[in-house]
Amino acid sequence: MTRRPDLLADTLPPAEHASLRRAIRFEWATIASLAVAIPLVGIVTGNSQAMRAAWIEDMLSLAPPFAFLLAIRMMRRPATPTYPYGYFRSVGVAHLVAGVALFVMGAFLLVDSTLTLVRGERPPIGSVELFGRTIWVGWLMMAVMALTIPLPIYFGRVKMRLARDLHNKVLYADADMNKADWMTAVGSIVGVGGIGLGIWWADAAAAIFISGSILWDGVKNTRGAVTDLMDTRATTFDDQHHHPDSDKVHDYLRSLPWVAEVRTRTRDQGQFLHLEAFVLPKRGRMPKLEQLTSAQEECRALDWKLHDVVIVPVAVFPENAAARSGEE
Repeated sequence: MTRRPDLLADTLPPAEHASLRRAIRFEWATIASLAVAIPLVGIVTGNSQAMRAAWIEDMLSLAPPFAFLLAIRMMRRPATPTYPYGYFRSVGVAHLVAGVALFVMGAFLLVDSTLTLVRGERPPIGSVELFGRTIWVGWLMMAVMALTIPLPIYFGRVKMRLARDLHNKVLYADADMNKADWMTAVGSIVGVGGIGLGIWWADAAAAIFISGSILWDGVKNTRGAVTDLMDTRATTFDDQHHHPDSDKVHDYLRSLPWVAEVRTRTRDQGQFLHLEAFVLPKRGRMPKLEQLTSAQEECRALDWKLHDVVIVPVAVFPENAAARSGEE
């Protein structure tokens, strides 16, 4: 039986492939935990604006894990004549979908919560008979939200490390979303507790805080996804710094005896990088085909993320090619 090609299994080093398998397990664990948390939060939501925002935020938290799992499934496919660069961009598309969903819902909740605060609406929170005793529903709300705090903290920390290992921005967005999850739970507890203390506006204020967090997550992720899809210069997984692999290629190529100067163009294809290296040969040292092939293989060996490297000898550098970061 012929083995079906699996680009990720064939490309990733053993350690990163193990990290990928672990990330997939954690995403399924996240979905399972949310499948339990969402109904529980929905049952006790009542008329609290903060609880409603937290409930919607929990549902939105399903978007990044599903986007990650779908993108990984797509990325396993080999390149075709129709898709000559492969399906790596599926990570960027999934990142964009998740970001837009967060942005739209965050904006809606922010407007709705602000109007509730301006109108001075006071959400009633009643009581319920439970085991023969009358219990204020607010206690149930706070208890349920407290139960939803530990797992997102743990998941977020693990996913952040895995996102760094795998250079996967969807996984990073999900880790960021887990942080928003537990912060949302804390905010909703404060809002409901404020109602219990007679501070009527605390619920709407907590909802505004939660909505603002969702909106900010949407802005960050949408902006990051759009810039990657527009082929901005490759950055680290958290979009904070210029990706160091470009400098590694610069240093290696400049060390070759036939190379005078180097410029690169590097774009993020979602977990992998596509790098074009333009080399200015020293006078009278035009490289042979074997030298170019060897240089290309050595560049790819610098980091597993350098999946696609093209080396082009030139007489004049393209205007949009970049020098080494320290030389700019």
